[in-house]
Amino acid sequence: MELVIFDCDGVLADSEVISAHVLIEELAREGIAIDFGYVRRHFLGRSFPTVAKMIREDLDRPLPADFEMRYRNRLLKRFETELRPTSGVVEVLDALNVAACVATSSSPERVSRTLELLGLAARFGPDVFTASEVRHGKPAPDLFLHAARRMGVPPARTLVIEDSAPGLTAAGAAGMAALAYTGGEHLQGQAPDAPFPVRFFDNWADFPHLFEELCQGSDAT
Repeated sequence: MELVIFDCDGVLADSEVISAHVLIEELAREGIAIDFGYVRRHFLGRSFPTVAKMIREDLDRPLPADFEMRYRNRLLKRFETELRPTSGVVEVLDALNVAACVATSSSPERVSRTLELLGLAARFGPDVFTASEVRHGKPAPDLFLHAARRMGVPPARTLVIEDSAPGLTAAGAAGMAALAYTGGEHLQGQAPDAPFPVRFFDNWADFPHLFEELCQGSDAT
């Protein structure tokens, strides 16, 4: 393994519960009632344009033109006081001895502010890639392939850390190794669906051992 691609929300940032609650509250203002379980099943790991399209099509409800702006503004305001990194991830980043980048379905503005609030902006620098840079977001492989190409590492030497079914599907379609992190508050150890066998872990202290196993397996092949 020469590159680790980290998803942002739910992997680096323990943000998915905050995001879900803001979305649920904003939708309620439009007369659309969903719960946290619905968000986790249908929206986790997807970009906002995809979520908005699913609401329009699956729930048969239009959204006002300013909905996305209202949602993002309220969410970033909540982030200012409530956002935290997932427990132990900073120590993992400190010890990582290969290249790392971020690839996320979040908007450029949201991921930029998220990394600033977590104190990780300087650590990743320009190596942050969003779904806005590719034609198809997760579960398509485009974003991860784009990130690996920009980082100069072949997919077969790349590891993706994800917390959602669309993200794991995208990693598999990109021909990359994957680990599923389930330690975020939104999952509480519950494993997302994956289209292929994948190792799950809910404690970042386990990551070095899992990473070493993957490196040894890659060397063996």
